[in-house]
Order: sequence, then C-alpha cells, then structure tokens
Amino acid sequence: MSQSAEEFLKAFHDNNPGLQSVSVEASRTAKGRTSYEEFADRVDAPGRVLDLGCADGALLEVLAGRGARTLAGVDLSAEELELARRRPALVNADLRRGRAQELPFENAAFDAVVSHMALMLMTDVEQVVAEVARVLVPGGVFAVALGGGAVEGEGMALFLELARPHFEAAREAGRRMPRMGDRKIRTREGLDAVLTPAGFAPVSWDSIVLDQSGTPEKVWETNVSVFYDVEVLDEDQIVELRREFLDKARSLVSDGRLPCGMRINIATTRRRAFTVTGEM
Repeated sequence: MSQSAEEFLKAFHDNNPGLQSVSVEASRTAKGRTSYEEFADRVDAPGRVLDLGCADGALLEVLAGRGARTLAGVDLSAEELELARRRPALVNADLRRGRAQELPFENAAFDAVVSHMALMLMTDVEQVVAEVARVLVPGGVFAVALGGGAVEGEGMALFLELARPHFEAAREAGRRMPRMGDRKIRTREGLDAVLTPAGFAPVSWDSIVLDQSGTPEKVWETNVSVFYDVEVLDEDQIVELRREFLDKARSLVSDGRLPCGMRINIATTRRRAFTVTGEM
C-alpha cells in the first residue's frame, strides 16, 4: 500500500525534528533576516494566533516576541511538538497533534492564522481554508509562506536540474513520493481562487529571496536536507548526484563560495466580515 502524503510528512518530521528551523536560521535575506522574521512583519501583532504546521514552534516564538498573547499550533509530528513545548515562550501554548482539515478549536477563536511553507503541502486545501475561515474572527489575518522556486543560475537551480533524472529513475523503480499539496495555490491567482469562495479578501503578495550561499559542500548539504524527494533516492544515486553537483558547481564558484538563492512568496489576506453571498 502506498504511503499517503500525511504519513510521509509525519514520518519525516518525527525522524528529523527541528530540521526546518535549522534551515530557516541558516537562510537569510540580504538584510540578514530570516523568513520567520519577514513573515511576522506581515502579521502585525495579533493577540491570538494559530500556526498550521507549527513544527518545533520557532515561528510561534517569533510571534510571541511581537506581542502575541495566546499561542496555538497544530502539526502532524509528535516529535516536532515535543521540541516546541520545550521553548520557554511556548510554555502556555496550546500545541496539538492534528490535521489542518479538522481543527480542534472553537469558531472565531483567533485573530490570525499563519502557515509557513506548510499549506502548500496539504491535501484538501479547500477544506483547510474553510477551517481557517471558521476559526478566524471577522477581519482576522490569514498569512501563508509558499515556496517560490530557485534563483536561476545558482546552486539550488543546479541541484534541481541534476536531481530530476535521479528522481525520475527512482519513480521508474517504484520508489515514488506521495503527491503533496495542490500546486494551484503556489500562484497568486490560484490562491485567490481558493480563498475568495471561503470569504477572504484578495491576497497581498510579496516575494523575498533567501541566501543559502556557501562552499559547494555546504550548499550540497543544504539542498539534500530541504528537498523531501531525496528520500526516494538510494545510496548509489545520492553518491552519483553529489559527484555531479560538486563537479558542475566549480564553474559557479567565486572566492570559494557557490551562490545559492531561493524565493519565498508571502501572501496575506483577511477574512471578510460577511460571506461572499452577502450574509452578515
């Protein structure tokens, strides 16, 4: 029986708790800020905030520092949540293992709902959005960070170019990644198409670039750790992909550093005070 996306994500994060936060801390904008800090700027200072796919609670900790008083999070991984509970800022947070499609919270319980690089991995995204609308107060903020792809001509783009044939070979050998998320929400228009029927205003849309540059070996390690698809490669494929990457990367290196950038899109919207049918 094939593994579902949720089963895969739960197993991956149970086996690698905290990995996401390590990646976020190591990836900075040109001003030296993390994507969590950039993301929090778009949320203002909500009194009550829920994080969908909260992982080890690092984003909630940032929001607590911005003045959020009531903190809650849901995640599939018990191991990630265990790390989150160890954060002093989250000692009173309501952290639950669960699905965004079935939120265990009352109606209008939050002033803001956030999701950093998690909504794009979720199935039944229309149901997720309906649940977000239910638990938000009228006028409440919904903010999501979505992957925007690699910066062309740099290390991540090279990694993906070289990795794709290996991913395809793994699929042909029967080692398939479960299908994750709904790709339409990775565009502004597609996200609005899902949000509008649930009573949300059109999104504001900002893009940031995160710098993951370093030695070729460091860039290799970063890319191997952030792409879930690497899980389907066998040891021989990983060895061969590493050889190919380090060989090709030589032409891009300057002063010992391989440039490597990735884009993240940050979308924010508000739940309207009325439904799209005009009902109060």
